[in-house]
Parts: sequence; structure tokens; C-alpha cells
Amino acid sequence: MRTLTVTGQGSAVAVPDAAVLRVVAVHRAGNLVDALAGADSAARAIGEVARRHTEAVDIATGGVNVWPAHDDAGSPAGFEARHSLTIRCSDLDVGGRLLGDLAAEVGGRLQVDGVGLVVTDPTEAQAEARELAFLEARSRAHHLAGLAGVALGEVESLTEGPVGGPYPRFAALAAGGPGGLDLTLEPGQTEITAALTVTWQLV
Repeated sequence: MRTLTVTGQGSAVAVPDAAVLRVVAVHRAGNLVDALAGADSAARAIGEVARRHTEAVDIATGGVNVWPAHDDAGSPAGFEARHSLTIRCSDLDVGGRLLGDLAAEVGGRLQVDGVGLVVTDPTEAQAEARELAFLEARSRAHHLAGLAGVALGEVESLTEGPVGGPYPRFAALAAGGPGGLDLTLEPGQTEITAALTVTWQLV
């Protein structure tokens, strides 16, 4: 039995509806113990602010690092400790308010590594991407079969490749509001892709 195998790709767009903040509690001190203690204190402050906006289960330590610090002349200047945290927010407005509150309340001990926007439920977009991938595969298969002077028969096998996305994307930040820091996260769109490898019988 002769067969023809073709891979098709499809993509669909989705609107991000949740935010993931990657922040770091940073502290420098003359000795290792004080550096770690200061970073821990800052991390606790970040956690306290975050729990006003999201659930405790959505706050996670990503790592704790410490290394020798140096001044501008390259001379030893104690130690710098960093406590990384990832905070997931249920929607973009919550993420913006949390980021503003962290900046106001944690201050110079806070470092923002990035704000990623994610799609909470990509099921619908993934299904659309798969359908488009199959249509592309079938169109290419018909073309190739026609070039060979044969026709497509039944589908013999179908394999899904790695599904792409929804990829976290960085937020566009805007500060507004006359009374203080009020950050807005603009969702935009993110692309979700799918790949299907389909084998047809040839008749």
C-alpha cells in the first residue's frame, strides 16, 4: 500500500488574560548573614503585598542566590543576596495594581525582572490551530498527489507535533492616574501554533 505523509501547521490568536510577575528581593550588606537576612526581609514584604492581590499558592520562590559584591573601583564591598519570586495574578488589572504597590512599598529592595502575559485557557485557540494545521496538510497532500497522478484515500495515521504556546509575552506598561502609581498592562494578542503530521493512503 502506497502512502503519502505531509505535515501541516496552523496558528490562532488569543488574548492574554492573566499576568505573571517575576520579581527579585535584593539586599547588600557587609557580611553574608546580613545580606541574606535583608533579602529575606524584602521577600517577606513582597509576599505580604502580593497576598493582598492574589492567593498564597500563586506566590513561589524561584531561587535564592548570594555572591560577593564590589564597588565601582572593583574592591570587595560585602555581599549581595537575591531572592527571586514568581507571582501569578488572575487578571491584568490585578497584576498592574500589584506591581504599583510593590514599587511603592518595597522600594529600592525590589527588582522587576519582567511581567509576562499568559492565556489562562488556550483550549479554543489550540483547537482552531489544529483544524488549520489539518486543512493545510490536506491541501498540500492533494497538491502532491495530483502532481504524482494519484488520489488521496483514507487517513492512515495522524500525529500531533509539539503545540506552540500560548507563549508568555512581556507586558506593555503604562503609568497613569493623578494620585500615584497606577500601572496598566495592555494585553495585545499572543499566537498559538499547532503541527499535525498526517499519512494518507494513495489510490
